[in-house]
Amino acid sequence: MTLKGSMKPAKKKKTQEPELEPLCCCEYIDRNGEKNHVAACLCDCQDLDESCERWIQCKSVQPETCERIVDTVSDRLRIPWLRGARKVNLSIVPPLIVLPVLLHVASWHFLLGVLVLISLPVLALWYYYLTHRRKERTLFFLSLGLFSLGYMYYVFLQEVVPRGRVGPTQLAVLTCGLLLVLLALYRAKKNPGYLRSPASNDSSLSNSQIEYPNRKGHEKTKGFSGADTSGSLSNRTGKDDLKGSSRMVAGSPTEVKEDWCAKCQLVRPARAWHCRLCGVCVRRMDHHCVCCVGESNHQAFILALLIFLLTSVYGITLTLDTICRGRSVFTALFYCPGVYTDYSSALSFTCVWYSVIITAGMAYIFLTQVINISYNVTEREVQQALRQKTGRRRLCGLIVDTGQYSRGFLRNWLQFSTLGTQVAQHPAEDIV
Repeated sequence: MTLKGSMKPAKKKKTQEPELEPLCCCEYIDRNGEKNHVAACLCDCQDLDESCERWIQCKSVQPETCERIVDTVSDRLRIPWLRGARKVNLSIVPPLIVLPVLLHVASWHFLLGVLVLISLPVLALWYYYLTHRRKERTLFFLSLGLFSLGYMYYVFLQEVVPRGRVGPTQLAVLTCGLLLVLLALYRAKKNPGYLRSPASNDSSLSNSQIEYPNRKGHEKTKGFSGADTSGSLSNRTGKDDLKGSSRMVAGSPTEVKEDWCAKCQLVRPARAWHCRLCGVCVRRMDHHCVCCVGESNHQAFILALLIFLLTSVYGITLTLDTICRGRSVFTALFYCPGVYTDYSSALSFTCVWYSVIITAGMAYIFLTQVINISYNVTEREVQQALRQKTGRRRLCGLIVDTGQYSRGFLRNWLQFSTLGTQVAQHPAEDIV
């Protein structure tokens, strides 16, 4: 009897834990939990077939059908990879196709160039406000920025360098500048200073405390380990606290407040904000553009902007000196006769103007960042001061001084240079 009883559990374990077959490089598990193959990406597209038929018949397509088509395409758009095909984000694809096509079209004629170069920033800004209003995370701008750098460098090597006006030293300097920009961007994409839940001080749990929004945009964050379903939190974190309570920091000359974040379930230290796109709170959050910029990566962000501006201006100068010889950079931008007679020169000139537009936008961002650092304010604090009308405007609104954290020009820059190196005096785990 004992032998039979001891044998039954062993049989159950074998049936309950079947071994899964490994996926080949072209196979994947789709959204329905079934094994699929990348070669079958065009099979069983009923929604797409019905939409095409209705479009041919000049009938309207329901929005729900369009959403299902987008979900199906995003699930089947994959590339072969080890241990299963990897999914490709749809927001990465448009810059890889649209940017080269539009720049080549713009090089056909001067008027086409003006039209394309005006429409590109307008479309980018429209997409920016559309995604931020819907609180969506997208890789479109990261893909656009990286591909713009790579494509401009490719055009420079293919169309400008063979003309013989660019020496090896100049090419090496430009290449080093491009590599430094990529390194600074890589550093800026790291942790900006996320606030972890005060469950423990163990560093091994720091990554598990943060969960980013899922596909539908619902934010998922882990709370206190001690706050169980029975309500073990103290009465001080009641409904009034969930709406945004705050407490004063003892001994602070500027009476800095620490606020409660109901979404992350923690007390935020001074100047920390909740990023609605990342779904977590960030120490000394400045803004969110391509990535979230906070206490730990603000210096890398500024360094990336500075290196990019220097590299871009240097590349523009070399290109204009090659295709518009004997003219200054400013004159060649607006008057370069005969540049559209040669397709190679026209493409280089179009890329120069595209680089000028991007550089002007980055220069404006860099200028506002330098001003904010000089007054020891973040972009998030500037926007809040403008809404609440608590900041002082200077130079036609370019400077907004809140007067709360400024300690003077030199001390402000000294504090910025030490961001991320000093331990916070009032950490988020200090909940009283």
